[in-house]
Amino acid sequence: MTTAPTAPTAPVTTDTDWIAVARTVAARLAEDAAERDKANQPPFAEVRLLREAGLLTLLVPKERGGGGADWRTAYGVIREIAAGDGSIGQLIGYHYLLSWNVRFFGTAEKTAELERAAVEGQWVWGGAFNPRDPDVTLTPDGTGDGFLLSGRKSFATGARTADRIVAGAVRTDTGEPVVVLVDPVHAGVERPDDWDHFGQRLSASGSITFRDVPVAAADILGVLSEQEGALDPFATLVTPAIQAIFVHFYLGIAEGALAAARDYTRTVTRPWLLSGVESATQDPYVLATYGELAVSARAVRALADQAADAVQRGLERGHALTAGERGEIAVTVAVAKAASTRAALDITARVLEVTGARATASDLGFDRFWRNARTHTLHDPVAYKLREVGDHFLNGTHPPFTLYT
Repeated sequence: MTTAPTAPTAPVTTDTDWIAVARTVAARLAEDAAERDKANQPPFAEVRLLREAGLLTLLVPKERGGGGADWRTAYGVIREIAAGDGSIGQLIGYHYLLSWNVRFFGTAEKTAELERAAVEGQWVWGGAFNPRDPDVTLTPDGTGDGFLLSGRKSFATGARTADRIVAGAVRTDTGEPVVVLVDPVHAGVERPDDWDHFGQRLSASGSITFRDVPVAAADILGVLSEQEGALDPFATLVTPAIQAIFVHFYLGIAEGALAAARDYTRTVTRPWLLSGVESATQDPYVLATYGELAVSARAVRALADQAADAVQRGLERGHALTAGERGEIAVTVAVAKAASTRAALDITARVLEVTGARATASDLGFDRFWRNARTHTLHDPVAYKLREVGDHFLNGTHPPFTLYT
């Protein structure tokens, strides 16, 4: 991305305006998405585009200088951005969730402090949780009020471009799993550019290593225990909230693939010689395939909206949220997650059926949509989401809280 990003020309006052801003940013990202995917460079320019569009502080209340939007709007923004570039859809989605970790685990005072600082600094938030890696440790430094953070996480989305990193760690003195906030400019934070996977190539999702990084006691945001009853139901919404992010950027990738394929079919694809029509847009098989894919995308959009509504209602309940209500939210999100995974993989593969052989040219980059969807949908097995939905339908059970459910 070589041209300078452009900020919105008028103040954003409604949720609809924010979606329009996101759509404009997505169109800019789509212009050279294939080229940037090939270049596989850290997305600093893309982050600048998000920052100058005002999207980074979307969820911060207006009285603290932010956009004052709710999570329904944030999910819509994620979906729009992902339609232009799936990697950046992931990046901004994780950013929103990680910036909210202080609300899930911290105090009201700490939340106010960090949100004002985030607006002032226009922070991008990155994360280093990945519970399947060996734990990062937080050890008292002997001064009585400080700690040292050490260890490595193999996946840290957004860390390469982040201004602040939220990390999971285990206190060596108490054994508690905690959430800590880290300023990555410290020399002990190593963020190598080692994300080299075939999809989501610009999501800045490589490894991160902490080597005796100082952490103040005030920067321990809270406890993050997966033991039953250790957290109140509100804090455990952290998982349905991020799973719903996945739903929306999977859907965005699928919708982006459909839109790109439609433009190509309208302008380039030739009708098959046996079709008896003059334009590919009149071929009955092309029409039927587009119809099938469009139905799939619209069905998932309805489920994605249900998931967004469910998460928003849970967040609005705050600490009054019950375990049963949280469980119903998790099931609603699991339904959407399973449907969006299947639809995204199907749509991104099958658009090539309606664009033709010439659409496989590498400079067009149609393959990136499937590569992006395939890469991130492996985050956690969709079969387990189906099991959760089936167990709820048959037995009325709710998924237990983990960092995946």
